[in-house]
Amino acid sequence: MKAIVITGVGGPEVLELQDVPTPEPQGDQIRVRVRAAGVNRADLMQAMGGYPAPKGAPTDIPGLEYAGEVDALGPNVAGPLQVGDRVFGIVSGGGLAEWVVTPERMAVRIPEQLDFVQAAAVPEVFLTAHDALDARAEVRSGERVLIHAIGGGVGSAAVQIARAMGCQVFGTTRTPAKLEKAFSMGLGLDVGIDVGSESFVEVINTSTRGEGVHVVIDHVGGPLTAGNMEAVATRGRIVQVGLLGGSVTTIDLRILMAKRITLVGTTLRARPVEEKIAATQAFAARVVPWLERGVVQPILDRVYPAESAKEALERVKSNLGFGKVVLTF
Repeated sequence: MKAIVITGVGGPEVLELQDVPTPEPQGDQIRVRVRAAGVNRADLMQAMGGYPAPKGAPTDIPGLEYAGEVDALGPNVAGPLQVGDRVFGIVSGGGLAEWVVTPERMAVRIPEQLDFVQAAAVPEVFLTAHDALDARAEVRSGERVLIHAIGGGVGSAAVQIARAMGCQVFGTTRTPAKLEKAFSMGLGLDVGIDVGSESFVEVINTSTRGEGVHVVIDHVGGPLTAGNMEAVATRGRIVQVGLLGGSVTTIDLRILMAKRITLVGTTLRARPVEEKIAATQAFAARVVPWLERGVVQPILDRVYPAESAKEALERVKSNLGFGKVVLTF
């Protein structure tokens, strides 16, 4: 099969489309003929040597999500999936290839109205966003939620999910054009904040009359952490999802204690399989019906053929896009 292979340590230039053995499903695994796969910053980090694949995942084939058709079943697959079913889902690695194997319970049927490219833009970002908002932050209808980096895949998904949950949504970006796009696409953003020209803490304090937001979903970290502590309400929750701005910061623990803030870190890739299955099933039960009804939607930035994987990773690296970059196979 064809797969995107990491041939060394570096940036997009170390990725090559190569012929590799086709995997065979074992135990309760299914094999999926991948038609499209989302590209993530984690793929770039893996190529750079900073985000190694967890045990059991391919070490040289990146890719955390896929969309395609079931084409083979392992000997212990109990169903209900069958050969020919259209499915999408997350994997720990190996998603940027023509075939991928995954436990059946981590595969979800694709809503009829989504094609493979649209479906490939869903799993990683919507699963991550839903898990952060629902399981980690325990968001409730009527709460105020701040989401940083709304132009990214997880950010644009989180805005939509928070809106679907009945929340008032604040969102930040450093690019005015991305802010305009978020509003024009009707993602559900109530208050947009250009952090390149204004303080998100001041905007939130003014908008909430000093009460703050109940939840912060942060993909940036680093320089925003102290501001998150100021912007969050008493007994608020901060969920650290990404580290685009860096992993080292300084916080005033007196604020943490005085406000009784809950600060939670989260990641999907390193979790045990059973935890990933649980997150997948929660996504299937709640988010997939929203996709079917058009309450939330995949946000596509660019689509590239597998032969242009280097260009796709360059696009992700540039931070210029809005939404997901997808490869087709």
